Amino acid sequence: MYAIVEIAGKQYKAEKDKFIYTNSLEGKEGDKVEFANVLLVSQDSAINVGAPLVSGAKVSGKILSHVKDNKVVIFKKKRRKGYKKKTGHRQGLTQVLIEKISL
Repeated sequence: MYAIVEIAGKQYKAEKDKFIYTNSLEGKEGDKVEFANVLLVSQDSAINVGAPLVSGAKVSGKILSHVKDNKVVIFKKKRRKGYKKKTGHRQGLTQVLIEKISL
């Protein structure tokens, strides 16, 4: 059983007892979270597709940790002008353990 869930404008495939990494969510480690924007639920061979959301479906989980993604390097250069600029960015992520998918 799995579900496609919309979290902060992005879609994730959520399966029971699996981890997903989402953009930073508010909450402390160990807090419960619940996602109501369920777009699709697959149960055995039956697939429920919402229009746009599946009514009554919820995905609940637990925040395990707040981590940072790999660094993205931004390098700008203008040739023959002596202009070089190097910066980086690390996106904040939240690791969520999916505990339950309910219809």
